[in-house]
Amino acid sequence: MPSAVPTYAPFTGTGLVDGPASGPAPASQLDIAGELLALLRDTTTEPRPDMQLEALTLAVAADLPVLLWGEPGIGKTAALTQLAENLDLPLTTVIASVHEPSDFSGLPVIGDDPAVQGVPMAPPDWAVRLVRAGRGLLFLDELSTAPPAVQAALLRLVLERRVGALQLPPDVRIVAAANPRSSAADGWELSAPLANRFVHLQWIHDQDVVVRGLGGTWPRATLPRLDAARLPEAVDLARRAVCGLLSARPALVHRLPSNETLPQTPSGGTPSGGAWPSPRSWEMTLRLIAFATAAGSSRDVLSLLVRGTVGDGPGLELLASLDRMDLPDPEVLLADPAAAVLPERGDLRQAVLDAVVAAVRKRPEKTRWDAAWTLLVGALETGAPDLVVVPATTLAALRRDDWDVPEAIERLAGVVSLSRRADQAAARVPSAARAGR
Repeated sequence: MPSAVPTYAPFTGTGLVDGPASGPAPASQLDIAGELLALLRDTTTEPRPDMQLEALTLAVAADLPVLLWGEPGIGKTAALTQLAENLDLPLTTVIASVHEPSDFSGLPVIGDDPAVQGVPMAPPDWAVRLVRAGRGLLFLDELSTAPPAVQAALLRLVLERRVGALQLPPDVRIVAAANPRSSAADGWELSAPLANRFVHLQWIHDQDVVVRGLGGTWPRATLPRLDAARLPEAVDLARRAVCGLLSARPALVHRLPSNETLPQTPSGGTPSGGAWPSPRSWEMTLRLIAFATAAGSSRDVLSLLVRGTVGDGPGLELLASLDRMDLPDPEVLLADPAAAVLPERGDLRQAVLDAVVAAVRKRPEKTRWDAAWTLLVGALETGAPDLVVVPATTLAALRRDDWDVPEAIERLAGVVSLSRRADQAAARVPSAARAGR
């Protein structure tokens, strides 16, 4: 009886088998590898506080272009992919550095009669897909590796949402990502005109978010819940804040950055094109303040957005101005000092007390002077004593000869006296040190 001839089965990882194959073929190693990859990709999301993600979604909701700055490999692209999925927006990724300027300004197409019809600028296929979808998230990746000619072609796309002769739909949002020049492959500094069109967000990794995400649960990006009842208030606050600051500091309306004043990268690398103040970026800032106010966002989130739009210096001045806008009216405090509620933060409390004393100086009356002392006593009992020293000294100097000294002064006299003795002792220390040399 002849022996069975060995036959070779299709590659399954089992190699040589005896006899013809019977039944369903076993899964190949590539199929098993695919199942393992599917399990690894099977992750969930959860609502989790994340200032970076909240700032990003607020800017996207406000329909402003956003530029994420961060070192390679920290998840900028992954964050944008997850954002598009959670917002149910088709994601279109364009690597800016591998395109020609004509890919953004349009490709010339000669028609039947160019002298009559002209030469239209045909848009690329990715722009046509966005128009057909009617909505989407356009992700301009590796923006800092785009040469100057490509950056110039991007100006109209980012600001006007036009690609050649094609107008992108209103529901298309633009987000870009860039690496600092020190860590970008053949990186270029971002031009000032292009930088001024973006809200710049520094994207850094959060250890807790990364660890929990690798465990299978990432934070969820959701559009902010805007309170319809607060919309008029939000617009009014934003306009008063921006207009008030620019009226007091007109030099901040437009300040074109030089290479030396551009912000440093988080890693301390070379300067790169960042946020700077201009009428355009102040208009963007006004919009972001209104959105953040209507959404009830924290001051930290607002700080990321404001500083990322007009720069650190002007942004911090605007935040300080916003803090002062929330301070109580000194006239209201003087009218009912016993019911006054002073801010908890020391700098804001100091500003309120100084404003009260200034109001008394402007209209000095015995009742107002007494009310101010009542306020200072309340501040002494509920906060740091040193905040009362300067206002108390100034208020005491406003006393008229025919004004009786209120009992409240006695409760403050010890604090003022102790502060003066401490200042005198501190002044003697340098003198004694110089004498001992």
